[in-house]
Amino acid sequence: MSDFEGLDLQAVEDQMDEDRDGAGSNRVVLGVLDGSESPEQWLNTIESGSVLVLNVEGDLNELAAGFARPVREAGGELMHFRGFLIVTPPGVSIDSERLE
Repeated sequence: MSDFEGLDLQAVEDQMDEDRDGAGSNRVVLGVLDGSESPEQWLNTIESGSVLVLNVEGDLNELAAGFARPVREAGGELMHFRGFLIVTPPGVSIDSERLE
């Protein structure tokens, strides 16, 4: 009996197509947090499952005010590190243990 019997290749191909289309995205998105992008755009990126690494150009509190609270309330995390804001979606934690 073949090891491949019972393997649903169509389901695997469908999942691959979904991943390519951005559903269940596992991406790291690099950007600049300078006020030129709307908070909704950053939220949409996080909601799609992507991690943001944003170079902060300006006042962090002011620039992140439009999306920081919704990210936290949804279970995501934010961390300011060396001039960058790291923002993760729910289920992705930021491990800062090695920084201590």
